[in-house]
Amino acid sequence: MAGNKAEIARSITCSAAAVCAVNLLNATREVDPVALPNCRLIKGIGSRAVLLLPFRLKSLAPDKPGEIFLMDLNEKKPKASELRISRGFDLGSFNPHGISTYIDKDDTVYLFVVNHPHQKSTVELFKFMEEDNSLLHLKTIRHDLLTSVNDVVAVGPDSFYATNDHYFYDFILMFLEMYLGLTWSNVVYYSPKEVKEVAAGFYSANGINISPDKKYIYIADIFDHNVHVMEKHADWNLTHVKTLQLDTLADNLSVDPDTGDIWTGCHPNGMKLFYNDPDNPPASEVLRIQNILAEQPTVTRVYAENGSVLQGTSVATVYNRKLLIGTVYHRALYCEL
Repeated sequence: MAGNKAEIARSITCSAAAVCAVNLLNATREVDPVALPNCRLIKGIGSRAVLLLPFRLKSLAPDKPGEIFLMDLNEKKPKASELRISRGFDLGSFNPHGISTYIDKDDTVYLFVVNHPHQKSTVELFKFMEEDNSLLHLKTIRHDLLTSVNDVVAVGPDSFYATNDHYFYDFILMFLEMYLGLTWSNVVYYSPKEVKEVAAGFYSANGINISPDKKYIYIADIFDHNVHVMEKHADWNLTHVKTLQLDTLADNLSVDPDTGDIWTGCHPNGMKLFYNDPDNPPASEVLRIQNILAEQPTVTRVYAENGSVLQGTSVATVYNRKLLIGTVYHRALYCEL
C-alpha cells in the first residue's frame, strides 16, 4: 500500500510539473508570421558562435569550441569575421553564452563574455585590439555568487551585473521548484571591491541590459514571460519600478542607444526549443518595446516565423536601421529595416 501511495504521489507531482512546464514554456502557442523584406542569412554563423551578441549553450557541434565574431555595420555589405583570441586562453573549453561591452573615456573597448567551461560559470574579460581585430584575454572572473550566469551587462571596465538562472544543471529540479512557487533566480553585482545580490525573486532571470542614461536595468524573466525595470542606485543596488507582461518567452535584451527602445529575441513556444524536433522546429520572434517607462508601452512584433529560416531566436539588436537576429544554436539573420 505504501508503495502504491508513493507511486500515486510521484504521478501527481509529475503531472503537476508537466502542467507547470506547459504554462512556463507556452507549449500550446503557435506563431503568426511577420515578414521582413530585406534579410539574408549571415555566412559562417551557426552553433556556438557569438556575434557581439549573446548566443546560447546548446549546440549541434558540441566538440567545436565557441567563437566570437565581429560585423562592421557601417559597411554597405557587412560580413562576419572571427576575432582571434590571444594565446594562453583555453579555447578548447570555450562555451560563450552572453556578452556585453564597455567603452572607457579613452575609447578602449572591453568585452565581458559569459563562459561555461565544463558546465561551470565564469565571466571572461577581454580587451579589443583594434589594430588587428583581436581579443586580448585579461582575466577569468569566478565567484561563489556567480553560480549559473546567463547574461551580463557591463557598467565599468571591471564591473558588471549578471543574471543567475540556475537551469544549466538540473531541469527537473527547476520545474519542480517553479511548481512549488519558489523563485530562486537572481541578479548579482560584481566588482573587484564588492560582490553582492542586488535583486531576487525571478523564475529564471535571463537577458539583462541598461538604459542609455544608465539609470535603469532591464531584466528578462524568460519563464515568467515578462521584462522587469529596475532603478539603479549609487550603491549599485536595484529597486523594482515596473514589470511588463508579454505573451512570449523573452530571452536576451538589447537597447537602441539612440532611441532607448528595447529589442528582444523571443521563443513563442519554448517547449519546441527543448524537444528540437526537425519536423516541428522552434519558431522565432522579435519584439520591439518602446517607452517602457510609460503607463502603456508600445510592443511591436517586428519579425516572426515558424522555424523554416531561424530556429529559436534568442537575441535581436539594431544599429542604424540594421537588424541582427541571433539564435540559441541555429543561424543568424541580417536585415535592413
